[in-house]
Amino acid sequence: MKRILTLALLTALGIGASAQTSTLTATLKGALAKERVLLCEPRGGQLVPTDTLSADAQGHIAIKRQVSESDFFALALMRPQSPLVHVMLLPGEEVSLAMEFLPEMNFITVANAKGSDNMQLYADYTQLMAAAMTNSARQATLADDMEQLIRAKKEVLMSAFLVTYFETVFEQYAPLYKQVRDALIGRYPSNDFVRHLDGKLRGAVVAGMEAPDIALPDRDGKERRLSDLRGKVVLVDFWASWCRPCRMANPHVVRLYQQYKERGFEVYSVSLDNNREAWLRAIEADGLEWPNHVSDLRGWSSAGGKLYGISSIPSTVLVDAEGTIVARNLQGNALEEKLKEILGE
Repeated sequence: MKRILTLALLTALGIGASAQTSTLTATLKGALAKERVLLCEPRGGQLVPTDTLSADAQGHIAIKRQVSESDFFALALMRPQSPLVHVMLLPGEEVSLAMEFLPEMNFITVANAKGSDNMQLYADYTQLMAAAMTNSARQATLADDMEQLIRAKKEVLMSAFLVTYFETVFEQYAPLYKQVRDALIGRYPSNDFVRHLDGKLRGAVVAGMEAPDIALPDRDGKERRLSDLRGKVVLVDFWASWCRPCRMANPHVVRLYQQYKERGFEVYSVSLDNNREAWLRAIEADGLEWPNHVSDLRGWSSAGGKLYGISSIPSTVLVDAEGTIVARNLQGNALEEKLKEILGE
């Protein structure tokens, strides 16, 4: 899990003709009097120092910026490996922050954020991080706490930045990305962070996303579409006659089909075979009694396999009655437990 948010997402935010003056005043606590502060702005995917500010004897600094849609930058102390405070301003805001440098953690917390929902959300984030650094129990729940915080404030633009905390485990948190994207894209369609979330989600085949439709020929050459099974819980099963682990898993899938078919469970089998006769023999030999067997007989070049990013088999995708992906690659007992959860004992 990434503790420091990625800088690879950062790009410069332009200033349009309708820009308004926004003001940030901040008080540095726990730092030396007249501390020098770097103002860092996005340049070419990195935060680059563009100005130097000097805090007065009370640790106060003030910044005025011309802002059109939104403005994103960071503050850092002028010392090696300084932590960053990320700032997001909207047009015409007057924002005040109390920032405290914690040298033992090399971290800056933000408190008493006034005048900005974005900075209040960021302040809440820094408080979560500081608590996790000093408390093992809070460290253990940090991911859950972060998810809850972002979900509760998904309509706040800063959430589009904070959700990148989960960038390295995107598949697990794709539904959270989607909630944030959906809440913000109507109001901030050109914001770089919102556009990043939208790009990540386009074509994503992960839990929480709508299952892409598959339309392939069945054993009789008739097209069968995955979307025709809408209203049922469907196991999309990618397999092949030549795949020994697939064949070993088939009896379990057959048992689950027999157990749950009357409750609305269906199997949609996508074969990565390229030999028609071998495919049909395997269906018969393994007693795969459901009707939804499809294949374009193109092996690893299968259109269905490519659509779902299949690089190994057996591979499964469980889809609910509304056509939303519930989980990927559930096998054995894990698949059975999920079906019990959805369809009952």
